[in-house]
Amino acid sequence: MLDLPAYLRRIDYQGPVERTHTALAALHLAHATHIPFENLDILLGRPIALDLASLQSKLVARRRGGYCFEHNLLFAAVLREFGLEPVMLAARVRHRTTAILPRTHMLLLVETEGSHWLADVGFGGEGLLLPVPFGSGEEARHYAWTYRVIEEADAGTWILQSRRNDAWLDLYAFTLEPQQAVDYEIANHYMSTHPDSRFVQTLTVQLPGTQR
Repeated sequence: MLDLPAYLRRIDYQGPVERTHTALAALHLAHATHIPFENLDILLGRPIALDLASLQSKLVARRRGGYCFEHNLLFAAVLREFGLEPVMLAARVRHRTTAILPRTHMLLLVETEGSHWLADVGFGGEGLLLPVPFGSGEEARHYAWTYRVIEEADAGTWILQSRRNDAWLDLYAFTLEPQQAVDYEIANHYMSTHPDSRFVQTLTVQLPGTQR
């Protein structure tokens, strides 16, 4: 079971535990700025376990970081304790590539107070600090960064974009097909063991901040 008080201490969250957008945004920001995005275990040849007990042991008790599956599976469990029901989704990363990649990124879609929000605490230094409005194409300013979610020309595919100067850059593309925890096991195995995975090839340790 989730040890919510320990998690909240880990991210220094002191707000209310309630089903509101204010709480969702504050929780998202606290997680994103307190738990690093890193792949040290992968480079050390250690398996990446996605069960809740292992996630809490690593990210909370041992104050480590992790990558998307670890971050967002833990965050989804926390959101459920807040009375929210996140929909778990999968995306194809487009950042810094023109190749069509498999769906190896995890993200969440969350409804609160009648609105839908894309929540993702597991994309690293280029990722979200706060949830982004879903369905309207509205721009969301996160301190030094600006994001939006738009629907691609072929209906049913959505794109998270980040604005760089005067251009919008794709970060990843996703559909609204819900995923189960078991669906991430295959992607997790590939990303943590396959020689072509960038996490196997490159050291990554990131912790985004709130610089303006």
